[in-house]
Amino acid sequence: MGKFVTFGEIMLRLKSPGHEKLFQSPVLEASFGGAEANVAVSLANFGLDSVFVTALPVFPPADRAISVLRGFGVDVSFVKRTPGRMGVYYLESGAAQRPSVVFYDRDASSFSSVTPGLFDWGEIFSGAEWFHVSGVSPAVSESAALTCIEAVEAAGKAGAVVSIDLNFRKKLWKYGKKASEIMDVLVSRADILIANEEDIQLSLGIYPGASSASCDGSGEAGKFRKLCAAVREKYRNISAVAVTDRISHSADWNGWEAFLLNDEGFFCSGRYEINDIVDRMGAGDAFAAGFIFGLKEFADGKKALEFAAAASCLKHSYPGDFNLSSKPDVEDLIASGGSGRVKR
Repeated sequence: MGKFVTFGEIMLRLKSPGHEKLFQSPVLEASFGGAEANVAVSLANFGLDSVFVTALPVFPPADRAISVLRGFGVDVSFVKRTPGRMGVYYLESGAAQRPSVVFYDRDASSFSSVTPGLFDWGEIFSGAEWFHVSGVSPAVSESAALTCIEAVEAAGKAGAVVSIDLNFRKKLWKYGKKASEIMDVLVSRADILIANEEDIQLSLGIYPGASSASCDGSGEAGKFRKLCAAVREKYRNISAVAVTDRISHSADWNGWEAFLLNDEGFFCSGRYEINDIVDRMGAGDAFAAGFIFGLKEFADGKKALEFAAAASCLKHSYPGDFNLSSKPDVEDLIASGGSGRVKR
């Protein structure tokens, strides 16, 4: 089995306790997170040879972040220690009709200063089977975007499958480039695309009209079928498009399902009604990791989609960015139909 490589920024995550507003009490809960780091942890938990590549300063919290990743079994041997600072994000968890809010503090971070040529991609992708990056990383800075393009091109030359999660973050695209300018280049070099409807609209500029054709006869699924088809029509290199759909009834109760279009056909996952959400941060990354693992493990698009949707559902039950679920955990959820009954 080859290496599964991810590239991005891991940040210090500072969260208000419970559902408090930031600094409502003089306490913040500290942990770590970041899109590609979250995927790397999930892949390691599923038993894959997971490698995370980033740049971090020589700084005690950064040392601890590396140690935490290593503790999950993630290979961090290609992490560069460079000047700068560690990125931070602040999280205020919402409740009922009050939404969660994220505040970024990533300017001048070590990762934002990465440049093409900094990483030895030839060595990194030696024996690599897969490379994953998200739209968060090229949004951080123009030099990070150029480095992402360099990485995707190197991964393709090395024969690795390239997956991209569009992960549009409006608060980050502020260095003069539109998301569509950069993501078009990256997606045109990828094999697998993961996104939600808004990601595709805002990152790729694709706005297909309504459709009634679907896998189950519903107009809602038909909308996603047409959206996926429009992506594959524009990007002929993309062999599979997986799109998630979150229905936010409140901050504590979300509906969750996903759709897939590949050469086998169009598929819809089972739908989960997730009540009493513990932490939804990283749920999309859990889906991405589950989909990557599913495609590798099952060689069946429908099974991969169901595994990814279930893995992401479980992530909502864990505090922190990381999905702590194993393959048996996910399979148990699929088999149980999501009952949540005590296992004795």
